[in-house]
Amino acid sequence: MAASTAATATFAAAKLLASSSPKLKQPFSLLSPHKKPTTLFSSSFAAAPLRRPQPLRFSTFPKISAIISVGDKLPDATLSYFDSSDELKTISVSELTSNKKTILFAVPGAFTPTCSQKHLPGFVEKAAELKAKGVDAIACISVNDAFVMKAWKEDLKVGDEVLLLSDGNGDFTRAIGCELDLSDKPVGLGVRSRRYAMYVEDGVVKILNLEEGGAFNVSSAEDMLKAI
Repeated sequence: MAASTAATATFAAAKLLASSSPKLKQPFSLLSPHKKPTTLFSSSFAAAPLRRPQPLRFSTFPKISAIISVGDKLPDATLSYFDSSDELKTISVSELTSNKKTILFAVPGAFTPTCSQKHLPGFVEKAAELKAKGVDAIACISVNDAFVMKAWKEDLKVGDEVLLLSDGNGDFTRAIGCELDLSDKPVGLGVRSRRYAMYVEDGVVKILNLEEGGAFNVSSAEDMLKAI
């Protein structure tokens, strides 16, 4: 009997407290007071399984250095060559390209098969057609010394159609970010240049056909003729 009386009293007190408490107003909303409040949670959301937070992952690979791109001004560097009198000469990139329309193409190495059989001979063969399109000068660049470039020119019987330039220390190649590390190859090529062909107007790159490594897919004289 005492327990029943206590329970009745507790229920009555709870009812009195509820009736005397202020009623909750509509939840605060940033929306207009005339609009219905947005439902913050849905049953589908509540039913969705919780996902464990994923740990942050950082790449262990170094960032690839930027290379020269269309619209860039070529950095200056000094290149060397032997002229028709067998005198060793130097020429800067700015001399070669300032106020001119110039094609520069690079090969991984003199006397290497693709460079000797396709890349350089292609530009020699198409030189007249390229110059008919307004090209003032065509130059082949390789990370070889000037003596090797001279011997290569003589071996392929290249005339004045294409200037063969030595980037002996790879200064220009590094400046445009086109190094090609072949140190792991058994022939001992070391660090050379990626294969490319670029069309430059007054020192600014207008067309750039850059190969992946030493591949020969987009940098031929025919490709440049189509692009100009």
